[in-house]
Amino acid sequence: MSDLLSIGRSGVTAYRNALSTVGENVSNAETEGYSRRTVTLKEVNASGSQPLYKAATQFGGVSTASIQRAWDEFKATDARTTASDDGRADARLRWLTTTETALNDGAAGVGKQLTSVFTAADALASDPSSGAARSNFLAAIDGAAGAMRTAADALGRASTGLSSEAVQTVDQLNANLASLSQVNASMVRLRPGTAAYATAADERDRLVGQVAAKIGVDVTIDAQGQANLTLAGSSATKLLDANQPAVLKVATSSDGLLALSIAGGAEGDKPIYPTSGALSGLIDVAATIADRRQSLDVIATQFAGEINDWQAAGLTDANAPGGDLVTLGTNGAASIKLATTATTAGIAVASADGTGNGNALALGTLRTATGVEKRWSTMVTGQAQSVASAKSEASAAAARKDTAMAALDDVTGVDLDREAADLLRFQQAYGASTKIIQVARETLQSILDLI
Repeated sequence: MSDLLSIGRSGVTAYRNALSTVGENVSNAETEGYSRRTVTLKEVNASGSQPLYKAATQFGGVSTASIQRAWDEFKATDARTTASDDGRADARLRWLTTTETALNDGAAGVGKQLTSVFTAADALASDPSSGAARSNFLAAIDGAAGAMRTAADALGRASTGLSSEAVQTVDQLNANLASLSQVNASMVRLRPGTAAYATAADERDRLVGQVAAKIGVDVTIDAQGQANLTLAGSSATKLLDANQPAVLKVATSSDGLLALSIAGGAEGDKPIYPTSGALSGLIDVAATIADRRQSLDVIATQFAGEINDWQAAGLTDANAPGGDLVTLGTNGAASIKLATTATTAGIAVASADGTGNGNALALGTLRTATGVEKRWSTMVTGQAQSVASAKSEASAAAARKDTAMAALDDVTGVDLDREAADLLRFQQAYGASTKIIQVARETLQSILDLI
């Protein structure tokens, strides 16, 4: 009777664990990072012997052998790689689009305002004595200078915003690495095949996924279940060695360029150069914005120089060389403006030979292949091409990520139909185990009643 009771009790315990696992699967079916659990049951054998009989092995019930996560490391690696690529593509698209918006090429943009300057100059050459034409010419120069300042300010804000996001991303990455090191430490204390170990492994892989979205990593899992991370493509650059996480730093230069490094090394901070992940995209676009700001400064400098040189080459109504119409401070395009001394009477419309509109006509010769209009058009066209390329890259990266995630989910995801079938199977087994206990109790009671 004691063997029968022991068999029944083992069944109740084992199938209770199985039912609990099924319940956990169902309740976490929509939980991000959760991997389906499966229960492995094993037969328990009882060995013994009786006098005058040989030793024998008998069935002694059932027990829970292990609780395992559904996992495929190959598909998980593919999912992490595509997540890194998607993180880079998404960051590039967002900030390249912001940069394109800053380079406003609409009616109030630099390109249209520069064209207005030359249009106003043509009108001035047609009627050099017209006060309205002169006022329109100065207004056009003021409008072009204002558009450049606006673009410079917008690019500056984009650079500052991108830098802030980079700092925030690095802070989050450091927090992820620190948390992952703690999970690694806990993995050593847990026994594989238990529910606690499976839960820790879920958290480990969830954190690794978050790290991968920010910076491309190569991942190895040791025999104890600890994750070790190195920078993708650089096995010597360790981001996490068991429970020792690296601390990353990001620095922004005066021109907005970003530099990523690992802090606190024996030889000082070690520069690193990620090729994927959101940080890689941010570093890439920071360089693009810095280039656009520099190009805008070149345009502003050229515009100010050409207008002032043109002005100096002609004669005003007072038959004197024209003074500067544009001033440019040390901040480049951000400081360009119409000179406070500029007046309609001070415009050098006449040429040095005395032709009344000669100098006004000469302004049109500045519209060349290397002129400010062409430089602006080239920059804006290049930016538009970069955005179009980034859109294609982001679309492809998102599609690859979705495919990889779906493939991983096919392995790790919870199928409610399967769980329902397992629930019914384990309920019946649990009921049968309780029936064994009931029969053993009734049989024992019947024996006792005979005494």
